[in-house]
Amino acid sequence: MSIPTFPAIPSFPECNHPVVKGLTHYSDQDLLTLFQRHPDSGQYFTAIFCRYSPMVYTLIRHSARSPVQADYLFANTWRHIFHELGGVDLRSGGENDAGMTLQSWLINVTAICINRAELPPVEAIQYNLEAAPPPLWCYIERVLDQMPPTLRLIVLMAQTFNWSETRISAYLRAEGEAMSPAEVRSQIQEGYRLLETMLPDDVRTIYLEGNARSGLGFGATSVETSVE
Repeated sequence: MSIPTFPAIPSFPECNHPVVKGLTHYSDQDLLTLFQRHPDSGQYFTAIFCRYSPMVYTLIRHSARSPVQADYLFANTWRHIFHELGGVDLRSGGENDAGMTLQSWLINVTAICINRAELPPVEAIQYNLEAAPPPLWCYIERVLDQMPPTLRLIVLMAQTFNWSETRISAYLRAEGEAMSPAEVRSQIQEGYRLLETMLPDDVRTIYLEGNARSGLGFGATSVETSVE
């Protein structure tokens, strides 16, 4: 049995972005507090990610069977961190987390994610770490959750599953939602417009402005499944 060869710990261009580099002087506690106080800003979570992504990736890659699974678990771990971080209290007096540092908390959360992970086979994973780095994925997912259900479904079918407008129209018709292919096309464009406008301004600045990344990248964040 051959041992998988893992690439070096990935680097992320956003870590060198002026917005993120401008936060390097903040302590972990400062970044955590700013993240919790300003939920509509993405720079503080991105700064935490940049500071600790090498540590988290190092822990994960020794627990995955392949680089593809390692990238996918890495992204899902940061997704879990994103959702949990808002309730973390590292200051004295905190009920559950007091006495811990952000680093030790992240190590604990990463260990939990590793132990609980049920990774799909490599051929089922469509995640691309370069196209959809975890902070961008987290904020896109938050915007998708705020969309009207039908619009969200249309965008996901178009971007994630690469369905044609005709196929999406047929699926919606079968579900009792009459919509022509032309109307589907219009809804897809509206969904993309909402995605960009509803993202935090600093997330757009860090990830989209002057960036060669094509699209928003959320189509590269899924496991191959079916909506049928």
